[in-house]
Amino acid sequence: MAENRIGFVGVGLMGHGMAKNVVEKGFPLTVIAHRNRAPVDDLLSRGAKEARSLRELAEASDTIVLCVTGSPEVEAVLAGPDGFASTGRTLTVVDCSTSDPSSTVRLAAELGPRGITLADAPLSRTPADAAAGTLDVMAAGDDALFARIEPVLKTFAGRIVRTGPVGSAHAMKLLNNFVAMGYASLYSEALALGAKAGITPQVFDAVIRNGRMDSLFYQTFFKWVLERDRNAHRFAIRNALKDMTYLAAFANTAGVANPLGAAVRNGFATAVATGHGDDYVPMLSDVVAGLNGVSLEKKA
Repeated sequence: MAENRIGFVGVGLMGHGMAKNVVEKGFPLTVIAHRNRAPVDDLLSRGAKEARSLRELAEASDTIVLCVTGSPEVEAVLAGPDGFASTGRTLTVVDCSTSDPSSTVRLAAELGPRGITLADAPLSRTPADAAAGTLDVMAAGDDALFARIEPVLKTFAGRIVRTGPVGSAHAMKLLNNFVAMGYASLYSEALALGAKAGITPQVFDAVIRNGRMDSLFYQTFFKWVLERDRNAHRFAIRNALKDMTYLAAFANTAGVANPLGAAVRNGFATAVATGHGDDYVPMLSDVVAGLNGVSLEKKA
């Protein structure tokens, strides 16, 4: 079998750990810098090479992994004036971003005849899991496409779930994030209501933890609430809003009433509008508490 050279776009919070596993598990890796050079320099020290342009990255790669913010960035990388489609290269592109499923399906149809095969393989869990190689991955595509990308996915995934045809993994990722951001909204509102009634976050946690409503998501959320650990769940509120906006479009296209999704989206939109977009999702609890005139911080 010919060597599979991997390109990587988006070596940020999640992508750096993923790319580290790709190169350390034996794949030739080429990366491209965006704003922060530190992760790129770290990957170069581990044996990766650096491309100075998307064209150069395409020429050095057979399979390219994307881990960028969302569909506008994916579309620019793939189909923009200087994107991969302009190179004439035959490539497999694995989009690990949280993207709009309708954009994914359209891009796959448009770019297939131009030699680019697109697979959606979004992620769940945290940057720590990316570094450890234990991410959950939802992977779409037929058997031949999955066989092609599975060895790469296995370098950074602890669990891979196949979802169906191209676009279905991005749809499933939106459902996953809807559940997660819904819980974040519920925790935040419940904590604010509890604080109004004199129930501290510590008492709230003593009831929920180790009970039927406990979960890994709950535990990382509450590492901020109880311990003020900023790094417990590094997913920005503005990205949560982006995902819930994609969910709204998805529901609209499907003709499904999604009132709870709208409520969750509006909560994150309020947090962004009040200047908290760069805070992480567990910090929504403080935004909701503040809007209700209470504080969740433990008193000295």
